[in-house]
Amino acid sequence: MSPRTGPGGALGGGSIRIVLADDERMVRTALRVILAAEPDLEVVGEAATGAEAVSVVRELRPDVVLMDVRMPEIDGIRATEQILGSLPEPPRIVVVTTFENDSYVYDALRAGAAGFLLKRAGAEELIGAVRLVARSDSLLFPAAVRGLAAAYGKRQAAAAAPWVARLTEREADVLRLMATGLSNAEMSGRLGVGAATVKTHVAAVLAKTGARDRTQAVIAAYESGFITPG
Repeated sequence: MSPRTGPGGALGGGSIRIVLADDERMVRTALRVILAAEPDLEVVGEAATGAEAVSVVRELRPDVVLMDVRMPEIDGIRATEQILGSLPEPPRIVVVTTFENDSYVYDALRAGAAGFLLKRAGAEELIGAVRLVARSDSLLFPAAVRGLAAAYGKRQAAAAAPWVARLTEREADVLRLMATGLSNAEMSGRLGVGAATVKTHVAAVLAKTGARDRTQAVIAAYESGFITPG
């Protein structure tokens, strides 16, 4: 049984298990100190290179990975791809970066990262981000994702996105609300339907867009022109 779904996993009511991947020891130490102070967060491993991150994550099966985007051997983008492509129940990956408006960050989101966090973020923001992505119930920093899509989305945009025509009217509404960062409960209130119904629509949106999670679905929405940044 995976740590994500087992008795001690985040989704099973236990602590959120975290791996830190950064080539700077001081950065990893600072992150560990902040996270270890929280009773529901547990740092279970560290990695100093992208290749080491892949190995450590495969061994320890954490719930969340904080991944530096630029590391030796392989970068955070390739490490993200390898992790998500090799595990049946992969962790949620948050890219940690120095620069917000960075093509590397956008490529990491396209590769399947759940979101990104600036290295200058405060302790409260870091802790909140880890808890948010562990729940998998909202979009981390939707305004920043919109900005990245505006800056880099056009280079990836396809001439046509057949999945757009396959969305039902309610699924289209859900995708637009997902892009604003609303949780299932918030979308339920906005649309006047039950939370279980929203969850079903979210699953359908992910299936039709071919997305692994909400972030990828929103990226696809921007790149297709279904949602226009700005």
